[in-house]
This record gives sequence, structure tokens and C-alpha cells, in this order.
Amino acid sequence: MPDLQALADAIINGKRDDAKSLTEEALAEGTSPEAVLNEGLVAGMSVVGERFKNNEFYVPEVLIAARAMKASMEVLQPKLIESGVEPAAKVAIGTVKGDLHDIGKNLVAMMLEGGGFGIIDLSVDVAPERFIEAIQSEGAQVVAMSALLTTTMPAMKDTITALEEAGLRDRVKVIIGGAPVTQKYADEIGADGYAPDAASAVDKTRELIGAS
Repeated sequence: MPDLQALADAIINGKRDDAKSLTEEALAEGTSPEAVLNEGLVAGMSVVGERFKNNEFYVPEVLIAARAMKASMEVLQPKLIESGVEPAAKVAIGTVKGDLHDIGKNLVAMMLEGGGFGIIDLSVDVAPERFIEAIQSEGAQVVAMSALLTTTMPAMKDTITALEEAGLRDRVKVIIGGAPVTQKYADEIGADGYAPDAASAVDKTRELIGAS
């Protein structure tokens, strides 16, 4: 039985080459892609998330870990698709219209991917219509919006209104975050959840979709 803890450790420590080779070895030895995902990648990124929350890891360490996770995911993704493993949910993520900040959004996207979610990355300056399109054409079940400026926060409300008008609001969970965003604001605009940081965003998304 291959050592999936070693794979998790490689991701935690940001060892990209090790993460890739350990993933290849595990698959070659007949470990199921789902086990590699859950016991290797998700387990590793969960520790990274905890350390980030506890201020033991900072953004650079998280980015290095996420890079290792991505190297592993490149090997694993085709096998997951072949074996019919579905992501926990598809998340359409983007920084809202008028806002070009992407570091926080990218961090959340990486952490969600490491948590077993399918990511539809809409990038920055995302108009409400693009979130709607991601739900209609790509089956997004969660809309994750980021804003780094107080002046772009109203675009979050605009997007939720657009989802209501398109008759899609009941089909998706909406989670928001970003430096000026608060739980109070999430409540005011009718979002389903708010996360203060990338690791919390994974926990909150799991909670919203009822995943363990």
C-alpha cells in the first residue's frame, strides 16, 4: 500500500516534484484515484488550511503548497475523470465587476481545488452575466465572489439580484469574501455565507453544500 501520508506531507511542505512522483507511484500501484485525492491532496491541503488559519503559514507557504497540489492534480485529474469521481461541487469563482484584485481569489480557488471542489475560475472584473453563464452552461452549484474595494462591494448585491431575476438563486449557494467584506454585509445582501480567509472558505463551502 503506497504511503499517502508522504504525499500529503509533500504537499504541506510544498515539494512539487515529490508530490507529482508520489501521485504517479500511488496510481501505478493500483491505489484508487479517489483515495489519492482524499487521503493525499485533500488531507495535505486541510493541514495547510489549518496552519494558515492559525498564522503558522502565510500566503507564500500556502501558494507553494498549492503549487505542489496542482502538480499532483495534473497527474490525478485524468484518472479521476476516467473513474467517474465527481467533484464535491462545482464552484464559479471570480472577483466582481470593477475589481481587478486576484491574489485572494486565486488563493481561495486553490484551497477549494485542494479540498476536492471543481473550479470554474472566471478571473477578475466579472459581470453578473458571467456568473449566470457559469451556472447555466457549466453547472456551477456555488457562486464565490470576492471584492477588495468598498466601491466594488455593491456588485455582489447586483449579482445576487441578477441570479434572482434569472430564476437561478434557488439553484446555487452564494459565498462572499474579501478585505472589506463582513458577515453583516453578507446578511444584508442575502448571501448564503461569508468567509474571512481562504481556509474558512473551504469549510464554509462544504457546510453550504452539505458535504462532510
